[in-house]
Amino acid sequence: MANTKKKIVDVLNLKRLQKSLLSGKKHFSGEEMKVPVDVKEGHFAVMAVDDDQLGRFIVPLSFLTRPSFLRLLEQAAEEYGFDHRGALTVPCRPTELQRILAEETPSNWTLQ
Repeated sequence: MANTKKKIVDVLNLKRLQKSLLSGKKHFSGEEMKVPVDVKEGHFAVMAVDDDQLGRFIVPLSFLTRPSFLRLLEQAAEEYGFDHRGALTVPCRPTELQRILAEETPSNWTLQ
């Protein structure tokens, strides 16, 4: 029962994060956050972290609806929770995130 309740709360938090990123809010817990200059409108920063590997990606908001990226967000929620500031952090190798982004990016788009 407690595990089911936690999963429901996690899903609700994930939906809230998705909605916040899609709406372009730059607030976290009532405080304004400074967005790095390389994060253009319609994008967000993602850190891929696995053991000693670290990579930073600027990702279009459209990825928040892609199943493979949503699985990464679920893993991030399990690993790190939702009480996190700064770039979104996902628990995977940078090369894996790069592969996911490349597979789901139309050929006329460019990733940063």
